Amino acid sequence: MKLRELFLQNRNEKALPLKAALNLLLLTVIIVAVFWLSLTAVGVTFDFSFVSEYRTRIGQGFLMTLLISLASFAVSLLLGVLSALGQGSRVLMLRYLCGFYVKFSRGTPLMMQIYLFFYIIGTAWGIDNRFVAGVLILSIFEGAYISEIIRGSLLSIEATQWEAAKAVGFSRSQTLRLVILPQMVTRTLPALTGQLASIIKDSSLLSWIAVIELTQTIREISADNFKLFECYFLLGLLYLALTLPVTLITKKLEKKFSYET
Repeated sequence: MKLRELFLQNRNEKALPLKAALNLLLLTVIIVAVFWLSLTAVGVTFDFSFVSEYRTRIGQGFLMTLLISLASFAVSLLLGVLSALGQGSRVLMLRYLCGFYVKFSRGTPLMMQIYLFFYIIGTAWGIDNRFVAGVLILSIFEGAYISEIIRGSLLSIEATQWEAAKAVGFSRSQTLRLVILPQMVTRTLPALTGQLASIIKDSSLLSWIAVIELTQTIREISADNFKLFECYFLLGLLYLALTLPVTLITKKLEKKFSYET
């Protein structure tokens, strides 16, 4: 085998384990070397001895971020489904309402929506629980993106499939359950996974309304010990610990629900 062949692979072919391991090892060495040289150039040394002292607070912040993300994903999925169906409704006012919701949420930054919904709408309606407010804000924001994912998936399914299912005697519910939903699951899983990862990362902005999630916890710890670089490097690793498993689970789900189109 030529040396250059160790670093080349056709797109549709799976790399041999030895070749994959070699390339991953070299890539890791390069990344670590660049990072280490950068730290050396600016004279920064890491000291993570504070982790044991603050482990309880870090664990609580990690758990809070996980709870907020999962709750927000569930609610935003419900909002996304309702909004996607509403945009195809025959009721014109409902269609306009859902369209405005999607355009407003996708067209304005989350930070603005956090302040708008928490300090104005939340105050007006007596929503003073910051966890509940944070979940609702994230759900409204992310629901607009999920709505477009679901709507796009629905529009991508050919009308002939409905007709074919009807021709073989399927009822509408059977068509939805046996024909439409399996295809939608497969087509939307990658995008929905991206949204779940986005929710996990976007939950960090809730620290601006003092929700004691992971980012707010790390901000408070860094204010106590002044280890800014160590704290935020640890923060990045903790978020990766949340988002990477989502990607791995999704790949397994894609294989489970895969089918021939």
